[in-house]
Amino acid sequence: MEHSIKYLDVKTSTVEGSNGVSYAYRRLGPQGGRPLVLLQHFRGNLDNWDPDLVDALAATRDVIAFDNVGVGATTGSTPTTIAQMADDAIVFVEALGLDTIDLLGFSIGSFVTQEMVLTRPSLVAKLILASTAPQGAPGMHGWAPDIIGAIGEPATDAEGMLHAFFTDSPTSRAAGERFLGRIFTRTEGRDEQTTWQTRNAQYDAVLKWGTPNFGMLQRLAAIERPVFIANGNDDRLILSWFSHLTASLIPDAFVKLYPDSAHGFLYQHAQAFAADVHGFLDA
Repeated sequence: MEHSIKYLDVKTSTVEGSNGVSYAYRRLGPQGGRPLVLLQHFRGNLDNWDPDLVDALAATRDVIAFDNVGVGATTGSTPTTIAQMADDAIVFVEALGLDTIDLLGFSIGSFVTQEMVLTRPSLVAKLILASTAPQGAPGMHGWAPDIIGAIGEPATDAEGMLHAFFTDSPTSRAAGERFLGRIFTRTEGRDEQTTWQTRNAQYDAVLKWGTPNFGMLQRLAAIERPVFIANGNDDRLILSWFSHLTASLIPDAFVKLYPDSAHGFLYQHAQAFAADVHGFLDA
C-alpha cells in the first residue's frame, strides 16, 4: 500500500536513549516491514534531507531520519570519531525497539553505516552507501580547499552548497537550485541548526577516518551483507573512484554512478535513486 503522508508534514519526535541522549527523528511510511534508517551528511540535520527523495522512499517503506548525538535538536555533544557516532546511532535504533533494519548512509553517514554493520552485524540486513569511501583510503585525509571552504565556513550559503553538491553543468545546477527550494519549503517546526561544535567534531572524525592506513581497508571484508554503493559520476567532495574501491573490498557489493551529477546525486536523481533503492531492498 502506498503511503500518502509527506516528509514536509511529519513532525519531529524524540526518543530517550540508554546514554541519556534525547534523539530527534522523523518517521513516515507504512510500518510493519523492515525500517530504512537514514544517516545524514556533514553538518546536515533533518531539514537537509530532500523531501522528494524521502517521500519516494517512504511511499511503500517505513523510513526513519534522525539527528545523531549533538546534531540539530538531538542533545549532547557531537563526538569526534566515526566509531562513537556508530555506537550512538545503534543506541538510537535500540531506543526505538528495532531488531533488524536497513541502512542508507550519505557521505559521513555512509562512514557511520560501515562502522555500524561492523560493530553490530545482526542489526543490519542491507546497506546503501551513498558518496562513500573506506577508512584509511589514500586521498581521503580532508577535502580539497575549495570544498571545505564552500561547506566548512561558519555560515554556509546556497552557492557553496551548489558548488560542493552539484556539477557546473546547467542541468545539474538547475537541479541543485530546485533542491534548495525544496529543503526550505518547511516553515514551521524546522530542526535546530547544526552548531560550530558539530562542524568541528565531524570534520575531526572525517580526518581521522581518512588518515592513510592500508591495513584498515581489510576491515570491509567482514561485511557479510548485500551492499548497494552509489554516487554521482563527478563528485568533487568524495571522488567517485572511492565507490569502486569500496565495492572491491566488500564481498557482496555493486556500484552505480549517476550521470552529470556530483555529491548530491541522490537529490538531483531522487526518483531514479529511490527506485534503485527499492529494487535493491526488495530483491
